[in-house]
Amino acid sequence: VLQEMFKAECHFINGTEKVRYVDREFYNRLLIMMYDSDVGHYVGFTPYGEKWAQATNSLPDFMENRRAAVDTYCRHNYEVFTP
Repeated sequence: VLQEMFKAECHFINGTEKVRYVDREFYNRLLIMMYDSDVGHYVGFTPYGEKWAQATNSLPDFMENRRAAVDTYCRHNYEVFTP
């Protein structure tokens, strides 16, 4: 059985003043690539992940959406995420 998993996280530092969005892609429990809003692009951790990250980074509309996730996903849902 093969399994693919996607995990997105928002890290809030000092409320919404400093927000970090992290998106991780796993395949068979192995981290293959990751997006970090502080870095601004996907980084691959396996040979397949490097190719996938390079292909994903070359999609301007998709990457614009990922870069905007800090505001549209994290800051927008801040009160939902925090107690």
